[in-house]
Amino acid sequence: MKIIVMALATLLLVASCKKTNDATPAFTESKISLTTHKLTSFSAIKNSKYLVVFESGLGNDHTVWTDKAVASQINSNFDVLLYDRAGYGKSENGPSPRNIDRLRSELESVINTFSNGRKVILIGHSLGGLIIRDYAIKNPLKTAALLFVDPSHEFYNRPSQAEEDMHYEAMKNAGGANFGGTLEARDLIEDLQYTSKLPSLPNVPVIVLTSMQVDATHPLSDKKTFYNAHELLGKDVTDFTHVTTTKSGHFIMIDEPTLVIDNFKLLISKLP
Repeated sequence: MKIIVMALATLLLVASCKKTNDATPAFTESKISLTTHKLTSFSAIKNSKYLVVFESGLGNDHTVWTDKAVASQINSNFDVLLYDRAGYGKSENGPSPRNIDRLRSELESVINTFSNGRKVILIGHSLGGLIIRDYAIKNPLKTAALLFVDPSHEFYNRPSQAEEDMHYEAMKNAGGANFGGTLEARDLIEDLQYTSKLPSLPNVPVIVLTSMQVDATHPLSDKKTFYNAHELLGKDVTDFTHVTTTKSGHFIMIDEPTLVIDNFKLLISKLP
């Protein structure tokens, strides 16, 4: 039985789901009112040419990007926007289903609140990679570039119903029935079916970071399949860079934050 990479968010960093979001001093906290609920954002706006937007993976709030100061370092030169999806951190619960289509729609609302007509540079980890992918495809003219950090992909992530149930129960035990990660886990199979039907990414600079670190549940053959899945993100993309690392596990931004920062710098060097 293949262990899907998204599950690592449940098993390894689930404690971060329950953090109080009080460790983001460099950013201004604000509420974004949607039709059905409010989301909490954390931003630092200096009116740079592009807005950099972070999207977290399954089970993680925005602090997964601040624990190792990744967002703060990027903020030294760019406007930065982080937020907690519905049911995480200080954000309110949102309506079900919590699927990619809805998460992308809510991301659009968050971005529209801060972009002021600017294009965005999207950084997404794990399940967040599916969300920013859907956003970029639906909003090609608003997307400047994409940085994927060990993103989920339907070519690799193919959970059975039993596996989805396992992730759902793990999230529920960690955060409760209304926790954002719990509700998102219930739609894993449908989400991957949804993304399998998406067209190629828009032709903007794209960098993908892939963990090739082998462990007891992820032998080299498994990692090669994951690598090949990430290669598919480059279809029809002229400027595509694929970077691998054996020094990091799934949470590259935690294990190797400098790698994320360096590749962000490479990404922006490709922009006008």
